[in-house]
Amino acid sequence: MSTPSLASGPEGPHALRPLLDTVLHALTDGTRARPGPLPAGGPDAVTAHIKAALGDVLPPQGDPDALRTLVHALAAGSADPAHPLCAAHLHCPPLAVATAADLAASALNPFLDSWDQAPAASALEALVTRALAQETGATDALITTGGTESNQLALLLAREKHGPALRLLVAANAHHSLPRAAWLLGLPEPVTLPAPTGTLDPAALQEALTTLPGPHLVAATAGTTDAGLIDPLPDIARLCTAHNARLHIDAAYGGALLFSDRHRHRLIGLENAHTITLDLHKLGWQPVAAGLLTVHDPDDLIALKQQADYLNADDDTDAGLPDLLGRSLRTSRRPDVLKIAVTLKTLGRHGLGTLVDQVCAHAHHLADLIADHPRFELYDHPTISTVLFRPAHATDATVAALRRELLHHGRAVLGRAHTADRLWLKATLLNPHIRPADLTALLQAVDELVEGNTPR
Repeated sequence: MSTPSLASGPEGPHALRPLLDTVLHALTDGTRARPGPLPAGGPDAVTAHIKAALGDVLPPQGDPDALRTLVHALAAGSADPAHPLCAAHLHCPPLAVATAADLAASALNPFLDSWDQAPAASALEALVTRALAQETGATDALITTGGTESNQLALLLAREKHGPALRLLVAANAHHSLPRAAWLLGLPEPVTLPAPTGTLDPAALQEALTTLPGPHLVAATAGTTDAGLIDPLPDIARLCTAHNARLHIDAAYGGALLFSDRHRHRLIGLENAHTITLDLHKLGWQPVAAGLLTVHDPDDLIALKQQADYLNADDDTDAGLPDLLGRSLRTSRRPDVLKIAVTLKTLGRHGLGTLVDQVCAHAHHLADLIADHPRFELYDHPTISTVLFRPAHATDATVAALRRELLHHGRAVLGRAHTADRLWLKATLLNPHIRPADLTALLQAVDELVEGNTPR
């Protein structure tokens, strides 16, 4: 057997070219094998198909057709975020240009734990993160794996600045990673504030800041997971300033509104946060992972400083080699910044803003269709691109069963959200290429089950 080819080096492109053809053909064939946005048959059927394609995980002799077989099986068994009826989660269809950049990152394989493993990538990361931080009113930003890591880092930096007695104040609409981060970091039990309209109640925050001993860390949300709502950021920022509380804003979903001239006003107050979570593999059309944490005070990052002689020896640092260990809690990091940089440069502010405007417009159109439909009930018109609805007069059990039936047959992928004391179907629209007819088809798929009364 010949020595396997490498992806980088002089022969890398030559070795990759036929493999890319194999992958592209397998993706095409696998997608055609799927009946809709999801494979039919549920978990048991998908597992059986994958098991058959995989066979012996580590056979005595290799299979030269493994790439085609497994890519085909993965495509046939995937939830395709580019399918117009795949609208359950904050799971975006990645841009082709970003995916191509990610291939280059994988082939070159820079490790962002020392400069000599990633000279160009480390320079690119420094420039891009600083520019994105400035977009939010901050001074610096760290690349993360997503909202969960960003939120955990935000709490860590706050704890190191204000001490272990720091108390987290979150609304009932906050992402689950925030109270979990408080638990991981050994902080006091978080205080959960009411969100009676789906967003943090400033009056409740005022009372908590006034009556509870500090120091306080207030975590607001710009784009809730369930309904895409945005907390009253200016009011929250004023209260934090008045009570000398630290402010973190989880804008993993809504942060990309900054690219839109039409919608960026919804984020007024963001610039007052000490730290901000952004997630461009949500409303940014990046392959996972593409998270960031922006930081207002660069001195906060001193808490992350580490020294390992084989990576950032003092004499190397004094000689001008950049120290990368203080840029993450992770040591091995891939250059996720490349796909972000390529996307920003290729589309520009106008191009990204147009995509944001398109998905927001699609969500409003879907909401109008639901409001005008006699057999559906609309929760509310969307703030970003999430629409909650349910069959009129249905029980929560029926709503849950309808969703599972759609998943089982692979017809449509809708999420679920429990708010206003009821269970709702959730459509999160992140595909800018969706058409009005696709939205009609999405409602028709649900309506046919309602009319047929056949949910499992």
